[in-house]
Order: sequence, then structure tokens, then C-alpha cells
Amino acid sequence: MSTQLSWTETQVQAGASSLMVSRAGSGPPVVFLHREIGIPERLDFLDALAAQHEVIVPHHPGFGRAPRLDWLRHPRDIAVLYQAMLVELRLVAPALVGSGFGGWIAAEMAVMAPAGLRALVLVGAMGLKPDKGDIFDQALVNYIDYARAGFHDQSRFDSIYGAEPSTDQLEAWDICRESSFRVAWKPYMYSQSLPHLLGGVKAPALVAWGAEDRIVPPSAAHFYAARLPGARLEIIPNCGGAIELEQPGTVARLVTEFVG
Repeated sequence: MSTQLSWTETQVQAGASSLMVSRAGSGPPVVFLHREIGIPERLDFLDALAAQHEVIVPHHPGFGRAPRLDWLRHPRDIAVLYQAMLVELRLVAPALVGSGFGGWIAAEMAVMAPAGLRALVLVGAMGLKPDKGDIFDQALVNYIDYARAGFHDQSRFDSIYGAEPSTDQLEAWDICRESSFRVAWKPYMYSQSLPHLLGGVKAPALVAWGAEDRIVPPSAAHFYAARLPGARLEIIPNCGGAIELEQPGTVARLVTEFVG
């Protein structure tokens, strides 16, 4: 997690499972669900959010340092776990922000409890089959190239992960990729039923996307915005799919203004 603020890491029980959860800041709660490549130790985007909000970050089981739960078979399973986590943490109507794979989980949580969120923010979210183009299949490249594909500005990738990522980081990406295949393989990174459920979501929704997203085509942004009632769509120019990593200040301002 980020080193700019004092982050705490605890284990939270969700049913029979234990989840790794990081927290920082104070104010109206924001739950952030990270993307499929895991979450770096330092994330300026979360620091910016934590300046005005209590930020809660569950680490997806099997993605990075969080232990794998062998029974997980679908992102919807993780969404159910996180709904139990909200109850355990006594979070009533939090704002929910999800990026990439975490955006898919956030969308699943929103349809499970249509009036249960203060706001929903999807950042380059997976979960829907794009009308045009395809979701980047990470099985086709090595895990370094896949992580780099999320950035339009490669210098931002280098500033976060280094021009030559560490062995520990490479191992973490490999673990994340294996977990992605376990829970989101057929069909790859989208749900055939989710588009038909989004219309019931009552929370105000913001759909934010990088104009140069190579992971999930921007056509999926328009698909999400059309399916979520009254959703606001923001396309960030000169930015790839990992916009909370590539342009953290821009995305933090969008999120803070929207959920505040």
C-alpha cells in the first residue's frame, strides 16, 4: 500500500473466510477494489482519496499477497465475500470504486444490493463484452508486457514498478495471472448475465476510462454508461487503462467530486 499516509492492515472475517484489508484516512467511507495485476505498495491515488475519506482496500484473494481461496470460481463469489465484509465492518452505503477486474467485482456488488451504495465508480472496468474490440487476453503475452499494456505513458509504469521490475513483483504478477484464469476464464473477463442486471442499480454511477485503453476497449465504457441508469461517462485523454496509476491526480479529483 501507499507510504504517504499511515495505512493499517487487518484481517476481516467474511463468512468462513478471512480477508486482508488495508485502511487509511477518515471521513465518508470509500471502498476501493484493485485491478487484476494486484496493487503496488505505493499508490498516490489512494493517498489522495484518503485525504478526505476513510479508504478501505480489500486485497482480492489469490491476487498478490492475499492468500488464495481454492473454492472461488467466479468474480461474483468475490462480490458476495465483499458484501459480507461491508456488514462486518458496519459500512452503511459506502462509495464503491473498482478498477479493471475490481470494477467487474464492484458492478456485481452493485447489482446484488441496488440501493446499498452511496455511489459507484467504474474505472476501466472489465465485466462486459465490448461492442467493438476484445478484452486483452493476458495469456497471449508475458506478465510484464501485460502490465505495461495498461499504460499509455510508459514512463509512469517505470516510475511505479521500475524499468526492470523486481523479482518479487514478477512473481506477484504471475500469481495474479493464475488467479485471473481460475476465476474469469470462460468467458474471459466478462459476464453474460451482468448487462441484464445493471438497470436495477440505484446508486449514482461514474464510468471513467482511458482514451488509449488497450486492456478493455473504450466501447465497453459506453456499454456500461448505457446500462447504468443516469451514469456519467468520463473519457481521460492520453491515458491507458490503468488510469488510477497513470493519472492518479486526475482520477482522484473525479472520484472525490463525484462521491463527495
